[in-house]
Amino acid sequence: MAELRTISRYGNRADLLDPAALSQLGGIEFVAREVVEGFLMGLHRSPHRGFSAEYAELRAYQAGDDLRYIDWRMFGRSDRYYVKQFEEETNLRAYLLVDVSESMGWSSEPGVQPSKLWYSTHLAACLALILLRQGDSVGMAAFHERTIDRVRARGGRRQWHELARRLKGLEAMGGTSAEGALKDLAVRLRRRGLVVLLSDLLVDQEETLTALKFLRHHGHEVLVFHLVDPGERELPAASEARFYDPETNDELLVSVADIRAEYREAVREALEEWRRDLRPHGIDYEVVDTDSPLSLALRAYLRKRERLG
Repeated sequence: MAELRTISRYGNRADLLDPAALSQLGGIEFVAREVVEGFLMGLHRSPHRGFSAEYAELRAYQAGDDLRYIDWRMFGRSDRYYVKQFEEETNLRAYLLVDVSESMGWSSEPGVQPSKLWYSTHLAACLALILLRQGDSVGMAAFHERTIDRVRARGGRRQWHELARRLKGLEAMGGTSAEGALKDLAVRLRRRGLVVLLSDLLVDQEETLTALKFLRHHGHEVLVFHLVDPGERELPAASEARFYDPETNDELLVSVADIRAEYREAVREALEEWRRDLRPHGIDYEVVDTDSPLSLALRAYLRKRERLG
């Protein structure tokens, strides 16, 4: 009941909640459903098309369809003919590539601000739910130095529960090598599709860019969500700050006043460099602050999906 009261205060729009409040509502399946329902509610009066409230596991019968695949139970309920839709008939094949390296487990406000990995897995769950409801098939891979988990792309309700279960079990560990995971995925892809990378991009930029361009060269659409904790954009209000690299355990103590402006400019330039490197190759790039509502990232996905038709 507390979960429902919290959402009610925001007009039944869980997608507009900040992540700190959202993380208190429940498990990943509950949160993803509430966020997606709120997001779709916000689109209800807009011209966006292609979203439905149910999973597209069935489609209306068309002349020439094999009668063996008619769903007779659905006919009994609706007095209309539907045929079972198989994986090959889905509109789009999408793959969610989730970075689970040690740095993704970091939060600038532990216990208050969810980690980058929390944001990443919940955003991935929301994307998967929307894609599946559109009749698309969705797969997932998680990586640090190597790919550690993989779910084959499929459509339907069962796939949603499997993806949510796998995403829920992910933990931050190890270093980062997006290049290997991207190349591994490229080799396995048999059909052109959409690849969504969710990462803080604390990676070798040149190698990662090469791997992303490789995917584009083979006809895949690519969307990169660059996750940034608010504490990574701005130094804390303190006289000194200790920088810690969770993947190497290196530490550096610095005077905040001496480097605040330089630090802010360095972060801005680093983000802009990713944008300059990716956009010319047709790779969509979105910076996502992990204290922002999930709806902002979902709208970036929607813009990408609409261009794909």
